[in-house]
Amino acid sequence: MKRRMGWAVALAVALLVLAIGYDASTAAAQERAGSGEGQSSELLAEVRDIFAPLPEKMPGSENDTEARIALGKKLYFETAISGNRKQSCNSCHRLDEKLGGVDNLPTSEGAEGKFGDRNAPTTLNAGFHIAQFWDGRAADLAEQAKGPVLNPIEMGMANEAAVLARLEEAGYGESFKTAFPGAEPALTYDNYAEAVAAFERTLITRDRFDDFLGGKPQALTAAETGGLKEFVEVGCIDCHSGALLGGDSYEKMGQAHEYANKKDLGRFDVTKDEEDKYVFKVPSLRNIALTHPYFHDGKSATLADAVKQMAWLQLDEQLDESQVASIVAFLGSLTDKERAAK
Repeated sequence: MKRRMGWAVALAVALLVLAIGYDASTAAAQERAGSGEGQSSELLAEVRDIFAPLPEKMPGSENDTEARIALGKKLYFETAISGNRKQSCNSCHRLDEKLGGVDNLPTSEGAEGKFGDRNAPTTLNAGFHIAQFWDGRAADLAEQAKGPVLNPIEMGMANEAAVLARLEEAGYGESFKTAFPGAEPALTYDNYAEAVAAFERTLITRDRFDDFLGGKPQALTAAETGGLKEFVEVGCIDCHSGALLGGDSYEKMGQAHEYANKKDLGRFDVTKDEEDKYVFKVPSLRNIALTHPYFHDGKSATLADAVKQMAWLQLDEQLDESQVASIVAFLGSLTDKERAAK
């Protein structure tokens, strides 16, 4: 009987040891599994002073009405106001098919079959930028909207009067009166531009990086948080910080090493200041995975190539393949959730 009791006690002790061991290993495993989230939380705390979620509204939107926005959206896709009646804002800045506000061409083809000199920038979040166009020659969205319609290489209309005649012919008179009540006349080129701008002010995207900055460390994968850390440590934040990760400053293309394409003088054409030669607006990195090819001339075909070139040209850093892949992984988190591949 005593022997049987001894075996029972031994068995109980063994089971207790196993249970304790299981609990300890389980806790350790859970701690290891949670360590990634813990690191993400620490990184989030570190970068909150560098980046910010996109604001809820764009500057100037306080005067926008539903009627004005609806008119602007229709005008954005209107082909009647181009020389060949086939071009619209959306031809070069595509929003259809969940595209990134660009046509994904190095430079865009205009109404007369000619190609422009610069890559078409995205209209997504554009109203948050310091200015419009690569050289910053337009102060805001409304001023920008006036340019392409009258540009002979782009939409190719002869003058403002010709644009208004086309809009009248297309039956826009009443829509302008509704969108601009009290204006006489309502159908003007300024109001055309303001309506397009009102629509473009709605093009605010939301991505997982916003969720991360909003206090959800788990919104980014381990690879993406690793890429964010690399992005910060390499020095990309020198130009790409804030809510847009860019879009708020001008920089010389080729700070550390000269860029190969020297034909485009950049902001110099606007200011005539020698220091502005080869200076361009820093692009926002929001939705950057959707807006290939890259650079003002569209000469960089892939995001990986753009990352590698920028590190060398601007920061004098030669990144290896793993560093490039890591940063590219992070940049993928900046894609609008409605446009991201499922």
